[in-house]
Amino acid sequence: MDVSKGARIAQLAFGAVLIALGVFFAGFGGWLAVLGGSLYYLLVGVVMIASGVQVARRKPSGFFLYLGIWLITLVWAIWEAGSDPWKLEVRLLAPSVLLALFLIPALAVPARTRISTGLWRGFQAATAIAAIGLVALILVASFGPERGAQSQVVAAGPQGASDWGFYGNDAGGSRYSAAAQITPGNVRELEVAWISNSGDGPDETEIHHKGREYHSEATPLKIGNSLFTCTPHSMALAIDATTGKTRWKFDPKLPRTNPYIVCRGVAYYAAPQAAECKTRIFLPTMDARIFAIDAETGQPCRSFGNNGAVDLRDQTGTWPPGWQVSTSTPLVINDRLVIGSRVIDNMSTNAPSGVVRAFDPVSGTQAWAWDVGRSPDALPGRLPEGQEYTRSTPNVWGPITGDPKLGLVYLGTGNPSPDYYTGFRRAFDRRFGSSIVALEAATGKLRWNFQMVHDDMWDFDTPIGPSLFDTADGTPALIQTTKTGQVFMLNRATGKPIARVEERPVDQVGAVPGTFISKTQPFSVGMPSLTPPKLTPQDMWGATPLDQLMCRIDLARARNTGIFTPIGPSRSIGNPAFDGVTDWGGASVDTQNRVMFVNTMNMPFYFELVDRNSARGKELLKRKSSGGENAKKLDVRVQAGTPYLATLRAWLSPATVPCVPPPWGEMVAIDLDTRQILWRKTLGTARDNNLFGLQRNLPLPTGTPNLGGSIVTAGGLVFIGATTDQYLRAFDARTGKEVWQHRLKAGATATPMTYVGADGRQYVVITAGGHGALGTRYGDETIAFALPPRS
Repeated sequence: MDVSKGARIAQLAFGAVLIALGVFFAGFGGWLAVLGGSLYYLLVGVVMIASGVQVARRKPSGFFLYLGIWLITLVWAIWEAGSDPWKLEVRLLAPSVLLALFLIPALAVPARTRISTGLWRGFQAATAIAAIGLVALILVASFGPERGAQSQVVAAGPQGASDWGFYGNDAGGSRYSAAAQITPGNVRELEVAWISNSGDGPDETEIHHKGREYHSEATPLKIGNSLFTCTPHSMALAIDATTGKTRWKFDPKLPRTNPYIVCRGVAYYAAPQAAECKTRIFLPTMDARIFAIDAETGQPCRSFGNNGAVDLRDQTGTWPPGWQVSTSTPLVINDRLVIGSRVIDNMSTNAPSGVVRAFDPVSGTQAWAWDVGRSPDALPGRLPEGQEYTRSTPNVWGPITGDPKLGLVYLGTGNPSPDYYTGFRRAFDRRFGSSIVALEAATGKLRWNFQMVHDDMWDFDTPIGPSLFDTADGTPALIQTTKTGQVFMLNRATGKPIARVEERPVDQVGAVPGTFISKTQPFSVGMPSLTPPKLTPQDMWGATPLDQLMCRIDLARARNTGIFTPIGPSRSIGNPAFDGVTDWGGASVDTQNRVMFVNTMNMPFYFELVDRNSARGKELLKRKSSGGENAKKLDVRVQAGTPYLATLRAWLSPATVPCVPPPWGEMVAIDLDTRQILWRKTLGTARDNNLFGLQRNLPLPTGTPNLGGSIVTAGGLVFIGATTDQYLRAFDARTGKEVWQHRLKAGATATPMTYVGADGRQYVVITAGGHGALGTRYGDETIAFALPPRS
């Protein structure tokens, strides 16, 4: 049979591709086999080499050998992945595409055969079409029904909910609104009502991540007919809640030297007894101050503190820019302004104090300071002149919540610096790290403490205060989401578990000598666990079988015993890692129906401690860490004062996709009465995430990493931004069905809010300004959505 020169070249090229792939699979598959992994890749690689040779020789056996590979792969894929569409996709899509290439005439016609050309072509077409059809069904399945059940959420009738007075709407951080005008039945009619531009944005240094990270994460307040919000560079704004017109802007004009740039919101206080600023806004700034601003005029309240501000660096020592900052909203409760600080992670054992302070919201006089190095109870007033608060104590960087009736504030504590080496921790560090702490708002006296991670070496600090609700029998309760994925339900008056908690043994192997490591960790067995299970080779993923194989080799080379795998001098897998299963977005709680909603993510990291005096350690010391959140490349945490550097990196395949399968982000509803998951749905698509860091893709329902939280309304809707595909979404709270989405110009890594405006319409508002670590687009918009005006 004559074959054209072009066809001959095509056959040779196709054969060469199969041989190259076979060499790759045989070589790296052999390495995996030596590490104790699957023999599949080695065996397939050998047969693929033979197939490529035969294809290049124009032998029909080349096709049959490859068909054998595909059939073996099909059986192996089902055996390993079961019915999981994403795990099947990575195992079958690329092999099926290669099988379909045999349909190309130049590649499909055999050199010598007794079978007629038509019958041969028909056989090849049938096998290829069957393979592609199977993969198509798998891909369709990935869009199909998700885990879920219908909840018992009952939507309320139209109610008044004119304000959003705290970061979480109420002091207890429920993020629940009684507004019920927007429902699953009409949410598709939502339209942009107004857009307000702050004028703030990242500079060139921040855009290119040269030592500074710009994160837009603000949730506005709504008081009267004004919204009050802040920008990453510590500007405060008042916006007309009905028109979006800026009423005033306050800019403290701070130098841009802070490596971590964020403001999550402001606080409000009515002070009719004050001589000035009878309504005031408290603005946390990136230089660790709290400004009091007149809510009517935008001018500083000069009688507050020192010319309008209190300095949280007072009595904490002198530090480089960014080592101590204010990122989260202060809490004003029972005439106390309570605030913590974000202390830079992992730079040194000598770091600023994690002291939490309360001030008089009128005068700015310090009422108390909770410094665990001095006392488990807060100390009244300031320290004597010349003294400092205890350095490197657990800090409270996330939003604080409180119960005005009980007179308690709830602090989510972090770790003493550094996170990844525990050998220098003191008794009070070990007692109060990674905990919920309840203090009396008036005095700072310790009421109770509940620790959720013992001797935390994973950066599982508590990223937000709990959300408060009452159980069906009236018990005052709280729900605490955690980076570990454990959900704790406690009596908020006593700190005792309502849902059962067990201390369970955890792995001890792999930590460096001289570090503190707990033999047990608390597991909230009475609540659904959102903690990812221990990773197995069958869980490995990638864009193709090539990088899936490399992820399997990575897993085989690393220590991996589950969530509390000790961090040490050999590489370990952290799943979850420092961004956690949930982060500072926390949960929203429908306090009427007692259902909580929480967004989760699945993004493992590598961790390793390196002797700082070794050759490798000295080389790594030349790199600088910003202490930020972007770890797509290897990040080195200095940990000065310890024997070890810490290295970490997002665990990505060579094609820069996660080594674990989708979904990488989910929305979950949990019934707080039955303590069962009601539904869980994929959150986000791959629209703005592709191979090798590209930001264009099909909107595949992979879920995405997400930062920010949700809100829930009496209308039966859950609203959330948070994802890297830059949408604001609405889910039906009862079924979990995504019922509305709106594409934004920039990333909305912030928690939305809602209110009823002066015109009688319900508004939903989100800040969309982008996030440096997540790589979303930048902007400066606060966007309001509402139903069309009634004529």
